[in-house]
Amino acid sequence: MTTSSTIQALDFANGWKNFWHGDIGVWILGRGVPIALLLIGGLLAARFISWAAQKVVRQLDEQYRESDQLVRSESTKHRQAVASVVSWVSVALLFVVVGVQITDTLALPIGSLVAPAAVLGAALGFGAQKIVQDLLAGFFIITEKQYGFGDLVTLSMVGVDDATGTVEEVTLRVTKLRSSEGEVFTIPNGLIIKSTNLSKDWARAVVDIPVPATADLNVVNDVLHGVAESATDDHALKDLLLDAPQLMGVESIELDTVNLRMVARTLPGKQYEVGRRIRVLVVRELRRAGIVAHDGNAPVVAALPHPAETPAEDDGTQRTAEQKQ
Repeated sequence: MTTSSTIQALDFANGWKNFWHGDIGVWILGRGVPIALLLIGGLLAARFISWAAQKVVRQLDEQYRESDQLVRSESTKHRQAVASVVSWVSVALLFVVVGVQITDTLALPIGSLVAPAAVLGAALGFGAQKIVQDLLAGFFIITEKQYGFGDLVTLSMVGVDDATGTVEEVTLRVTKLRSSEGEVFTIPNGLIIKSTNLSKDWARAVVDIPVPATADLNVVNDVLHGVAESATDDHALKDLLLDAPQLMGVESIELDTVNLRMVARTLPGKQYEVGRRIRVLVVRELRRAGIVAHDGNAPVVAALPHPAETPAEDDGTQRTAEQKQ
């Protein structure tokens, strides 16, 4: 039994040795293993790049949350967008390099691939025009700092309705927006023909105030100037306003009403919150001054609506203003 087992072991060892010295074994050792190492190394490097980019984004987000800033700075938003783009480009270049190395390892004749590559390149060129357009558009969006992570934007596109929401991700190919209802829009950058940034550097709240045509405008102006002067002391406005609201004067004249306009510079993206609070203050002070419409009710103060705001939200704001009286 011992002699038989020894002979079988020797036969197995000789067969195993002959396998690695054969054509298949030599190919595995000379090309298969290096290719496997390249693929594994490429995947690990891609994971590391993605992890590093996500870590940078998380650090920037944590710095914002731990600070006393009410809004993200423009530099922070741009850095988060650039981190996402750099990650995407680095991974793409990494796989190109890995592909070239595998080609060299396989010793493929490059000269014989020129003609097929030219045909394939032409076909891809016609079929991938849209992708190239998206990449170029995304490049200029990032370099021109049109918008960044956390910005409230309205994007006008070719052939479809405008999309409004908060920017959650910007890459060279697509922009992802989250609407006020929680929906996520994924928009190819090549479709965007106009971007309206509603939270760039600063914003402006615009409040239109209709008063009865029979009201004394001098009294109305005094009331509104008082609201503007006290707005910076209001607990809900003092941290959001960049300067005191300004009364612009009469904006338009209608049959039964005269419309006055008040504007205020605010922190980026806070113009709608400020507008709603100013409406509350204006309605309260007009009622205290005895300025009412023909039906005996206080004037309904309107502001430029939030792009994603529903009429129900406006009604709720006005009801809240009336309840506070």
